[in-house]
Amino acid sequence: MSETFLPELPQELWRAGKLELAHGVQQSLRVIRMATAGLGRYLAEIESRGVKDLYGYGRTAAWFADVAGLSVGEAGAVVKRAIALNPTRALDGTEVPAALPTTAAVAAEGLVGDERIDQILEILKRLPADTSTEDRENAEKILATLARDAGPRQLADAEANLLALLDPDGNEPKDPEPAEPRREITLERRKDGFWKLTGLLDDETGARTAAALEAYAQPRPVDEFGQADLRMKCERMGDAWVDLLDLAIACPDQPGTSGYRTLVHVTIGLEELKSGLGTACLDFVGTMTAREARLAACDCLMLPVVLSAAGEPLDVGRLRRFVTPGQRRALNIRDGGCAFPGCHRKPKNCHAHHIHHWADGGPTDLRNLVLLCGFHHRLIHHGDWEVRMAADGLPEFIPPQYRDPLR
Repeated sequence: MSETFLPELPQELWRAGKLELAHGVQQSLRVIRMATAGLGRYLAEIESRGVKDLYGYGRTAAWFADVAGLSVGEAGAVVKRAIALNPTRALDGTEVPAALPTTAAVAAEGLVGDERIDQILEILKRLPADTSTEDRENAEKILATLARDAGPRQLADAEANLLALLDPDGNEPKDPEPAEPRREITLERRKDGFWKLTGLLDDETGARTAAALEAYAQPRPVDEFGQADLRMKCERMGDAWVDLLDLAIACPDQPGTSGYRTLVHVTIGLEELKSGLGTACLDFVGTMTAREARLAACDCLMLPVVLSAAGEPLDVGRLRRFVTPGQRRALNIRDGGCAFPGCHRKPKNCHAHHIHHWADGGPTDLRNLVLLCGFHHRLIHHGDWEVRMAADGLPEFIPPQYRDPLR
């Protein structure tokens, strides 16, 4: 076997021109491929003689994995490729011809790499079971010759042409019972208070989920104050999930909520709810801050729970609606969606915000209510923005002092 060496590198590679660099890459790639073909011949010979007799291993892949420092899976792919490209011998000494003789010749010239060899193997495996030996040999010659200069897409096109020629009628039609779609969702609460959502969806459900999330995950337009949407894609998708959840919960037929986004069990003292300090229990699944409870309580069903000093429930009041369906319809007409300047979220994606919170004595009427999307609702509750009702009966927003010193 003639020895091959890598092309000599210029002493100062940074001086090389673009043609010299490209030539060096091509030459190096060809030498690597030729060396890989030579390695395959060695492995095929070891397979023929029996690796157990030679080195005491049960499989050639296991021996090669130890020699090359590879995993058995990685080594197995190399050995499989070597056996396909090179003739081996059976136990009785008779020669077993290579499955890809033409591909082997192209590989020995350094003109085809492992990826295209594996692709050719997969294509031949997908040929109809009744394909004759002659047709298989011709198909392999066509693919190997094409692989000299072609890429994966051209080989895939060649596969389609071969299948059309060898099996024009396609597979025999079957009409099996449709399989039940596989869908899995796991939701678990972490110790830090966040929830981890994982799942597995069938193709159709996954496509529908992606389309719904993408529709609500579009970046917010630059508002009137020049504030752009700085959220990452994953953050926008998470917020889109919240929007879809709000829509589902707000459905009038939704069991348990009667179309209201939040059912709050008030296991928090009134003073804490007014001040925004302390914690509250949210539907007995965990705690939330009193500030978060104020935000959720803007547009909700409220169930008062009176607790003793020891935390024992003493009395459970009647369910109370704060924003009636009629008021909500009037809000939808008046504000037409999120009232924050520059926001275009539709009414169905908005909460009814109490300008003067009902916990502080604010009334639930149209002059004290404004529609806000989830982002701007949180901004009003937790940021320095303010909203008030103007003389014309429409809401107006006051920016924080760092945005507008005169406010």
